[in-house]
Amino acid sequence: MTDAYMKLYTAALLFLTVCLFFALLRAMRGPRVADRIMGVNMLGSLVICGIAVLSAALGESGLLDVGLVYAMVSFLAVLVLCKIRIHLHLQRKDEEKEEAE
Repeated sequence: MTDAYMKLYTAALLFLTVCLFFALLRAMRGPRVADRIMGVNMLGSLVICGIAVLSAALGESGLLDVGLVYAMVSFLAVLVLCKIRIHLHLQRKDEEKEEAE
């Protein structure tokens, strides 16, 4: 039975690796900034899932703590990216408004 679980964990990690590759492509290629932010968010979520699967495969519950810390850091990173994007958008909008006057 343990061998079947290890095969399942390996398959799950391989699937997450393929998904990570596609999320990385989305984060790099865009085409819009919102798509890139979504790709970065997806990367963080997939890494957290990978850490959870790895924790179950190795039987190390300490890795779950690492996953929780990574989740908080990933969430803060996405918040900072959104804040920067909103600030740049508002700044560009103000500049266009001043040019129109």
